[in-house]
Amino acid sequence: MLLAFDTATPAITAAVHDGTAVRAESTQVDARRHGELLLPAVDTVLSEAGIKLDAVTGIVVGVGPGPYTGLRVGLVTAAAFGDALGIPVYGVCTLDGIAYAAGRMGDLDGPFVVATDARRKEVYWARYTDPRTRTSDPAVDRPADIADEVAGLPAVGAGAVLYPQVFTGARAHAPQNQSAAALAALAAERLASGADFLPPLPLYLRRPDAQVPAGYKAVMPK
Repeated sequence: MLLAFDTATPAITAAVHDGTAVRAESTQVDARRHGELLLPAVDTVLSEAGIKLDAVTGIVVGVGPGPYTGLRVGLVTAAAFGDALGIPVYGVCTLDGIAYAAGRMGDLDGPFVVATDARRKEVYWARYTDPRTRTSDPAVDRPADIADEVAGLPAVGAGAVLYPQVFTGARAHAPQNQSAAALAALAAERLASGADFLPPLPLYLRRPDAQVPAGYKAVMPK
């Protein structure tokens, strides 16, 4: 019985998967309320699945890449649940979940790209040979810098839709943010096949926005 959630994109998404099928899912899109909305989403999916938290046997969490503030909400929550319940926490790349969700729509045949909005006029992105197989490490780049690498390839995710002049194969109808249902289904497949998981640690790929200013001066007398 897997409880899955992800806060690496503007979606606050949670789901329960029983190893065979998704039992319940909740997704809300609000880039500024991850901390406020995640636990109510978890309560909702547990209730709809007809189970209590102590029935969960594993936590699946999206590890990014994603913005620092949102991403850490999901990872801290996953660590807390795993520790309190004494159950494993499985990390899955957020881009992998979006790729898997897009593949379930049935219109991707051959290599494609997943790209999410990294803000600062950048995207988080990776290449895939199929919806289950990533062939490049997640990266963060300005779209113009990767134009030659992604030109003509089918592309899914909010980053691809945001920069159609670069992601010329962008699929506007494909999933743009994460779906915990897809993340959980992918994790269930990997567990069944004995595949490895990522550690439940954040893939930030760059320094956080908030930093100590250079030339910081102490205000207290020595």
